[in-house]
Amino acid sequence: MSIRVLLVDDHPVVRAGLRAIIEARGFTVVGEASTGEDALVVASERRPDVVLCDLRLGEGMDGVATTLALRRMPHAPAVLILTTFDHDAQIIRAVEAGAAGYLLKDVDNDTIARAIVDAAAGAMVLTPGGDERLLAALRAPRVVLTDREREVLVLVDDGASNREIAAQLFVSESTVKTHIVHLLDKLGVTSRTAAASEARRIGLL
Repeated sequence: MSIRVLLVDDHPVVRAGLRAIIEARGFTVVGEASTGEDALVVASERRPDVVLCDLRLGEGMDGVATTLALRRMPHAPAVLILTTFDHDAQIIRAVEAGAAGYLLKDVDNDTIARAIVDAAAGAMVLTPGGDERLLAALRAPRVVLTDREREVLVLVDDGASNREIAAQLFVSESTVKTHIVHLLDKLGVTSRTAAASEARRIGLL
């Protein structure tokens, strides 16, 4: 029985290329989606065995949120993340959300075919050469932020001052300072710039 695959990417040309590769190898493409929201609808209707999902989708749900939602479905498919950059910190979050693994978009056709088979069988899939980096990141101590700390972190990363953060979140500047102190402590850094950099490295941004 052919493995059933759903393609999720916001670029039609990428989807067309993947479809050609996959169908040439005997797999069945049961559908395509350009957004995470559409992917959930198609997956619910078509019940794919494997979903190839771009990490950086356009507006709406990103690859991480899409992975999490797909893996929570009653007939959860395996999810393979496709990404352009091996150092993208979101890869870690996607795997933690339940992805079977990830592939760089420039891998060869044989690697894609093997990855689909392995993912459908329940195995973990890692892009060639990417295993050490991913495993090291997954073994690192997990930093847990509150919802408010995450909001502050995003604004810090945007370059907002304490006053601007306070205005956007409708809290006092002293409250913002307290959140930033907690962020620096949890991330093990001593400056706002370092906090944003470290957060990106471990997949919090």
